Amino acid sequence: MKKLEQLDIKGRVLKTIELVDYQEDAVVSRTIIDKTTGTITLFAFDEGQGLSEHTAPFDALVQILDGEAEITISGEKNYLKVNEMIVMPANEPHALKAVKKFKMLLTMVKS
Repeated sequence: MKKLEQLDIKGRVLKTIELVDYQEDAVVSRTIIDKTTGTITLFAFDEGQGLSEHTAPFDALVQILDGEAEITISGEKNYLKVNEMIVMPANEPHALKAVKKFKMLLTMVKS
């Protein structure tokens, strides 16, 4: 069987959580869809890893697939676990940190 990275995932039934793996001391991402109207990206954050505060010009939906995350939006800390989600509003500063290692699905709509 081909490695997952080599598979064409279109038209296949796959387990979302298995499409990206944890790596020690790293943040790993895998783009699932990348269109001018939006993107869907999977992330795996090792414990203690994160993304520093930044802004994005579009709303972004974060869905936690595994583990626990701290997501700060405009200075307010939010703690999310498996099967929880949050919308990070456009142009609002936000940051992410792995309380425990976690996987998330990020959906950004650009229209």
